[in-house]
Amino acid sequence: MSDPAASAEAELRRLLDIMARLRDPVQGCAWDVEQSFDTIAPYTIEEAYEVADAIAARDFTALPDELGDLLFQVVFHARMAEEAGYFAFADVARLITDKMIRRHPHIFGDAAVRDAEQQTAAWEVQKQAERAAKQQHGTLEGVPIALPALTRAVKLTRRAAQVGFDWENADQVLAKLDEEVCELRAELPEADPERLKDEVGDMLFVLANLARKLKLDPEQCLRHANDKFARRFNAMEAIFTEEGRSLAELSLDQMEAGWQQVKAAEKAVRSVP
Repeated sequence: MSDPAASAEAELRRLLDIMARLRDPVQGCAWDVEQSFDTIAPYTIEEAYEVADAIAARDFTALPDELGDLLFQVVFHARMAEEAGYFAFADVARLITDKMIRRHPHIFGDAAVRDAEQQTAAWEVQKQAERAAKQQHGTLEGVPIALPALTRAVKLTRRAAQVGFDWENADQVLAKLDEEVCELRAELPEADPERLKDEVGDMLFVLANLARKLKLDPEQCLRHANDKFARRFNAMEAIFTEEGRSLAELSLDQMEAGWQQVKAAEKAVRSVP
């Protein structure tokens, strides 16, 4: 039986060699050679989302391929960095390995065994120490700007909560949401785009806080809502298509009736034992 570790090492070495060949200024691929950190970064983000999509779909046939695409992004960035004299792939692997050992003293050191909640708290303490070592002394320093907005909102407010700047419970967040809804409603008559953007942003920020207080991921919540809307809309459209009618020729009331028909069918299916 082959050694999985040796096999993994060999395949990784092969990937690193292929990346070096692709970036070769003479014999490499013209597209790969002309890329930079800035041009590759959007692909890195895209590949991470495709990994998340495969997981959400429980498509474990596609997942290895998607993880490979994401790994290739890491190798690509590391190769460009090595060419520029910044660092190499080995530094990337070493730094994450050292970090995992440092953040798990209950596994690799002599710290007491922790449950999941204790580990989360200890993890945050360790990250604070690491930020201090990097001279990131502000509470909110180090939260990436490029994160999806809802995710960044959660991270910002979680950091603020660590120093006591937080609502006590979800009911207080809901009260704040009511306040923001009233402020948005007051801006509607003037319809100033900048003011509306500000107020809608405040509402979304409070909703991200609400999700955090309820121990939910707002990105997952919104993805679930998106999927539910698409599923119901497609089902509604299919109903009218079977009748030989297009949505463009229907009134809003007719489409709403179809929407309610789809919701009722979903409810009936859920109630079946």
